[in-house]
Amino acid sequence: MGLLALSLPAQAQFDKTRWPVRQATPPTEWQDVQGQRWSTASLKGRAVVLNFWATWCAPCKEELPSLQTLHEISGGNPLVIGINVREPASRVSRYMKSTGLDFPVVLDPQGELAKQWGVTVFPTTVLIGADGKAQWRVLGDVDWSGREAEGWLKPLTVSTQR
Repeated sequence: MGLLALSLPAQAQFDKTRWPVRQATPPTEWQDVQGQRWSTASLKGRAVVLNFWATWCAPCKEELPSLQTLHEISGGNPLVIGINVREPASRVSRYMKSTGLDFPVVLDPQGELAKQWGVTVFPTTVLIGADGKAQWRVLGDVDWSGREAEGWLKPLTVSTQR
């Protein structure tokens, strides 16, 4: 019986919690590996799925295809942005090319962005509303093309600007 249980597929495990009320959303001033510049002002009015990942992280690699699917079907709202932590640009570019990832990816070679956003576990995803404020933190891998994630994302895409 024990061997049978070992052969069953593993379920993705994650922990979704509200962004701390007293913690300000860090400002955004980035350039991705594709050359696009991103700022807090340029992201205003768009929901953002901000995913911290690395190629040495097995759960990250399992999650990335669903982020790519979300990127392809979302029409940019929500906007998927990856933050690759502590890896050289050459490794990240090779990985993206070999796996077909083409959503924006920002490099964080020293882990400073991860620290600024309070990231200590990989993958970690921060869900940012159209108002520019972080709303949720998700630790662990998620199927971003699934119904559960869709339910999390829909309220974020509604702009609170009048």
